[in-house]
Amino acid sequence: MKKKIICLPGDGIGPEIMDSALQILQAIANKHQYEFEVETYDFGGIAIDRKGSSLPEETLKACLNSDAVLLAAVGGPKWSGDGDRPEKGLLAIRKALNLYANVRGLEVFPQLATFSPLKEENVKNVDFIVVRELIGGIYFGEPKKFTHEEAMDTLMYTREEIERIITFAFETARKRRKKVTSIDKENVLSSSKLWREVALETAKKYPDVELEHLLVDAAAMELIRCPSRFDVIVTENMFGDILSDEASMIAGSLGLLPSASYSTAGPTLYEPIHGSAPDIAGQNIANPIGMIRSMAMMLNDFDLKAGYVDVEKALHFVLDQGIRTKDLGGTASTTEFTQAMIAVLK
Repeated sequence: MKKKIICLPGDGIGPEIMDSALQILQAIANKHQYEFEVETYDFGGIAIDRKGSSLPEETLKACLNSDAVLLAAVGGPKWSGDGDRPEKGLLAIRKALNLYANVRGLEVFPQLATFSPLKEENVKNVDFIVVRELIGGIYFGEPKKFTHEEAMDTLMYTREEIERIITFAFETARKRRKKVTSIDKENVLSSSKLWREVALETAKKYPDVELEHLLVDAAAMELIRCPSRFDVIVTENMFGDILSDEASMIAGSLGLLPSASYSTAGPTLYEPIHGSAPDIAGQNIANPIGMIRSMAMMLNDFDLKAGYVDVEKALHFVLDQGIRTKDLGGTASTTEFTQAMIAVLK
């Protein structure tokens, strides 16, 4: 069955890494006779320039009618004013597609363990997932207020929103090592008190899965002290945003990690966790691994497991050969790294 994929290259290094992922997707399609219909639309800063909106109506319509969305990166200092910004488009597309569950997996590649800022012995056997609630909490709460004298943001969650994401985390843990770490600030925040209450109630439905609670500050310390203790971490929107970025550096580079954002029904959005890196845009030195692995997650979710496995194997083979981009101490350009992977796939 043909799958319809909408590509949003976005800004900065986005078009470069998207091109890499699409070349590899084509190589996989040729090898396994997969059928994909791929369309590209403006999104983010480039869409503001061309269409006057960070999320044009035609882009959103195409996404809603797709099987999956591939997003590279958006943002940059050019669009940092008070008007429409690429980040507004990002929040808007999450809400419009009802992308309530963001999943970021973290594992440390043996070939790259020396690039972790942690001691090598501390990153052995690190393999966990951060499940972040994506369309609630302080980023979306109302009312909001900003003046040059005072500002206000509202942090609110409903029981339904919390139960939905906690359930997602437990279902994910059942397929892994059967441990959920729920992160909150229950000793201070009312929203976290409700979060913990719902987590405890939900856990009763999963007697085969261990549940532990950590306050967010303690979790931040534990990610550095003993990251191998985690299996599935689940938390609210802002805590998840911060902690997953902290966790990403355990792997050695922001350029390595993929993510997927899921809805209850409708397309999933796949994107690397890093930003648009405008300082290196157009130089052909961006690391495409996070984008490539995000595309591989899409293949896996499409149940095209042979293609997913091929991408992962090719990636490890290329890294074993010492072919790496500048952020990983190598000299390979984005194009050279991509071509090395395609050569393996062929």
